[in-house]
Amino acid sequence: MLKMLLDASGGIVVTNDGNAILREIDIAHPAAKSMIELSRTQDEEVGDGTTSVIVLAGEMLHVAEAFIDKHYHPTVICRAYTKALEDALAVLDKIAMHVDVNDRAAMLGLVKSSIGTKFTGQFGDLIADLAIDATTTAGVDLGQGMREVDIKKYIKVEKVPGGQLEDSRVLKGVMFNKDVVAPGKMRRKIVNPRIILLDCPVEYKKGENQTNAELMKEEDWQVLLEMEEEYIKNLCAQILKFKPDLVVTEKGLSDLAIHYLSKAGVSAIRRLRKTDNNRIAKACGAVIVNRPEELQESDVGTRAGLFEVKKIGDEFFTFIVDCKDPKACTVLLRGASKDVLNEVERNLQDAMSVARNILKNPKLLPGGGATELTVSAALKQKSSSVEGVEKWPYEAAALAFEAIPRTLAQNCGLNVIRIMTQLQGKHANGENAWVGIDGRSGDIVDMKERKIWDSYSVKAQTFKTAIEAACMLLRIDDIVSGIKKKQAPGASAPKQPQIEQEGDADNEQMIPE
Repeated sequence: MLKMLLDASGGIVVTNDGNAILREIDIAHPAAKSMIELSRTQDEEVGDGTTSVIVLAGEMLHVAEAFIDKHYHPTVICRAYTKALEDALAVLDKIAMHVDVNDRAAMLGLVKSSIGTKFTGQFGDLIADLAIDATTTAGVDLGQGMREVDIKKYIKVEKVPGGQLEDSRVLKGVMFNKDVVAPGKMRRKIVNPRIILLDCPVEYKKGENQTNAELMKEEDWQVLLEMEEEYIKNLCAQILKFKPDLVVTEKGLSDLAIHYLSKAGVSAIRRLRKTDNNRIAKACGAVIVNRPEELQESDVGTRAGLFEVKKIGDEFFTFIVDCKDPKACTVLLRGASKDVLNEVERNLQDAMSVARNILKNPKLLPGGGATELTVSAALKQKSSSVEGVEKWPYEAAALAFEAIPRTLAQNCGLNVIRIMTQLQGKHANGENAWVGIDGRSGDIVDMKERKIWDSYSVKAQTFKTAIEAACMLLRIDDIVSGIKKKQAPGASAPKQPQIEQEGDADNEQMIPE
């Protein structure tokens, strides 16, 4: 189910992403703050399973409450939980199956199941396709079959309201919200452009702070202007020597430089963000140069197939696309409104994180609550061999894992008790580890047939984070506030401590013995 939040600035957030919801909530309770931290950590580490972490950690604390009431020592409960975590991870290793990263159908099934319960689940393969295309484009080989994908740096999500969601696509290159400097004079479409990227201003250097120049003769003023012109002319000549079609700089471009560049038929873009410039460099194979004097032929980007400026809605967007083997890309999202686009972007981030995790660690687990039920059944069987007082908390941890499939059943609108009993029956003997709930239809099915998968790294991280956090909170026996209480508005100032006089001693009431 989705939640609608009013954020601090009065905007609306509609989402069911655990981290996005908890990030907006204002909370005073210290234990609750540490729970919110869990979902943020999960989001940064693996990008998915933010809600599962909170549900599982909450359930672990809930089942521990009964033991705390019976005066079990928290250390004993934590020991049992840690043992349960080790055994749970061993079960995950046992039921995990390897996946071929180049098998697109398997990857698609996996990414789809991660967004199946989210808002974009209704659009079928659309978001999953975008996520896989983007991560495979921006992936870098580390050797030994490992790939690293930097989603934050090299995949830009550009949200443009208007159009339909189906118009969204991954560009084989980059786009950004800029127009050429002199629209009438410069070309807005160039095929196979030669691109030069600069990190310096192409204008006359100004003094550091107020610089005064005293001119004795009128001609000196003319000389000064000519020197400025000469300086800019030289700069432009050094750039034009390499016959570029497009010059992009992060800093300013003076009017004179624009004149020289447009005269030579070169398009120019100024004041671009550094991150965008880095993406262009990765996409078209150019090198960002700090001084025009140091330009070399190898610094010119030649891998782009097309440079084009298009108008979408009211704004101009620059596209540098059709690049050969780009190492950075832009995902162009279209949609009806800003709220829809924001939610689609959050879902896309989750989907890209899942695709990245699989490229990093190509192992799969069954989705739909099947993994948790298998872990729960295995731990229940093993609990009989646990000796001493730790046996009961260990068994309770096994039951806590069932919170995930139980929540899934609730969200499908099913009879929870009946469904859970059926699932427990199927998992009890440990024969079929792949039976779970289909989140859309609510049927009990084999996850392999429906292609409902989960990433191994997400599941393992969820279990570790949830149990370790539960243990940390259980070990707390007291909360001490180090903050002075703020005075309520309108309250009188605190009274000065009164010094007791000798005469006051007689007025005190005698305490009867």
